[in-house]
Amino acid sequence: MKNNVLLVSNPVSGGVDKFEFIDAVVNFAAQKKQLLIQYETSGNKDISKIKALYKKYTPDRILIIGGDGTLKMVAEAIANQDVILGLLPAGSSNGLAVEMDLMKTFEENLEIAFQNNFTELDLITINGKKCIHLSDLGVNAKLVENYEKSDTRGRWGYLLQIVNTLIDLGTPFLATIKANNQTYKTQARMIVIANSKKYGTGVTINPNGVMDDGKFELVILKNLDLIVFGKIITGNIPVDSEDVEIISTAKATIKTNFPVNFQIDGEYCGLENHLKIKMSTQKIKIAIPSTII
Repeated sequence: MKNNVLLVSNPVSGGVDKFEFIDAVVNFAAQKKQLLIQYETSGNKDISKIKALYKKYTPDRILIIGGDGTLKMVAEAIANQDVILGLLPAGSSNGLAVEMDLMKTFEENLEIAFQNNFTELDLITINGKKCIHLSDLGVNAKLVENYEKSDTRGRWGYLLQIVNTLIDLGTPFLATIKANNQTYKTQARMIVIANSKKYGTGVTINPNGVMDDGKFELVILKNLDLIVFGKIITGNIPVDSEDVEIISTAKATIKTNFPVNFQIDGEYCGLENHLKIKMSTQKIKIAIPSTII
């Protein structure tokens, strides 16, 4: 049986020093008599470097200290490999950890990460890139861009950029969506490509989300005034109103009348006006508490 564990840590995620977290993982792995290989992301060819480490050590487990962006990076690197991912959430955006009830103490998550209980989750492919959790076009993606450019990290940084983004909304875009052998044309402020229910803030954006059902949802927010926005952030997304439409599908294309801000799993990806979206054949294994199974 292999006893190799790869630790991938993101030193800048969440604006939090990771030294104590890494030290705790080192000590825990030593107690378990497992060889720990450490990798710190740098923003320079991280995916190819993680691939090389996986090929060299073939770990049966990869621990991730970071947020959704770091998790997505690892998922890209280990595509189609049989390995359990252990989440140690420490990012500005921890949407998947929130979704899976893994926003616990670091010590609790460390115990879970080394267990053999896991669930297999779907992945989405968007223009050839993997999406694990939530991606979107429009307002939230602009918020992500503003946050990445800001010097203020953490929850306060997000709150500040929410205000700045809503003040400068700009004009809505027109979208042509093809899904389920139908064509939809709509004005929108934001279109969410959702594999799950919640953003990392805990806000429910897709009440229908199930992460292992072979489908994703397109959540179309046609209006995003203060009333609709207030309902969303208080967990009362108006799914039965004219402001919101949800399409469940396994494949879709979205074309917009001008390039729109786009993000995948909390990572800003620039402007896009054409998205090709489908379920991936790849799944990922995420360590979970035994009580969830």
